[in-house]
Amino acid sequence: MKNSKPLGKLIAIGGNEDKGTYPNPRTKKKYYLNFFELGILKRVILESGKEDPRIEVITTASMIPEEVARIYVSSFTMLNCNNVGILDIRVPEDALYPEYVERLKQADIVMFSGGNQSRLTDIFGGTEFLATLQERYYNQPNFVIAGTSAGAMAMSKTMIKGGSVPDALMKGAVKMGTGLGLINNVVIDSHFVKRGRFGRLIEAVALHPKLIGIGLGEDTGVLITEGSQIETIGSNLVIIMDGHKLEHNNAAAAKKGEAISIESMLLHVLVKGNVYDIGQREFYPNLKLRQQAAESVRLTAGQDANEPAPAL
Repeated sequence: MKNSKPLGKLIAIGGNEDKGTYPNPRTKKKYYLNFFELGILKRVILESGKEDPRIEVITTASMIPEEVARIYVSSFTMLNCNNVGILDIRVPEDALYPEYVERLKQADIVMFSGGNQSRLTDIFGGTEFLATLQERYYNQPNFVIAGTSAGAMAMSKTMIKGGSVPDALMKGAVKMGTGLGLINNVVIDSHFVKRGRFGRLIEAVALHPKLIGIGLGEDTGVLITEGSQIETIGSNLVIIMDGHKLEHNNAAAAKKGEAISIESMLLHVLVKGNVYDIGQREFYPNLKLRQQAAESVRLTAGQDANEPAPAL
């Protein structure tokens, strides 16, 4: 049985998060290491509420799973996490192993690597493994599901499978599919700013205007709590696209290859510490202001409930 709001947490990362590795010998290691220690992976650990949580890394999306596994084990070890396992699931049959489901039940954090998001849905769709993941996310407080790049994009029910950036906003340039269904009211894109994916997220939202588009910059992510509150973490930008006030939108009627015409797409640019409420579609500069707004609404609702009924 699911709670109305998930008790667990999602951390969607835009890709290229610093894992304590250094791109070239001239790079100042101190800078990278300091950010890494204060950055996204440390936040993943902190959100579990445990000093040494049980972490399971899922490398299914990657075409180089052994290398990716070594990087994550090393990275979490640098953060004093020594209870790290690798769920080496490469084909649909692997996802059916009872051992893997049991390990999932014992995990405090599940980390999906980058790669190809369609592999995640092809391999886990309809399995007990995915059902267990969803059940724990909804019912287990502080259970953390993190994903980078493809692992982030696959979190939503409606997922971007791919798409041509040069052909963006020409009907059919973005390819849509079904994700893991952990969150229903958003669609997520990654490597967003560096790879110029604005057009394809605009098209995705135009095709599904009830969804909130989340574009994740590299080494940047969002912490999603209660399935609705987004807090930006990391060093770059998060772009929010909201189509609920669209006036003109020909995305549904346009033929494949035709240009898409859109009026009044809302856009928000979030940096570290900014908050966005998916349900209310509201931006807040920080978490404190978001909490103050929520408290004000709660008090107003309480006062209204205690007011006497108007005379007839």
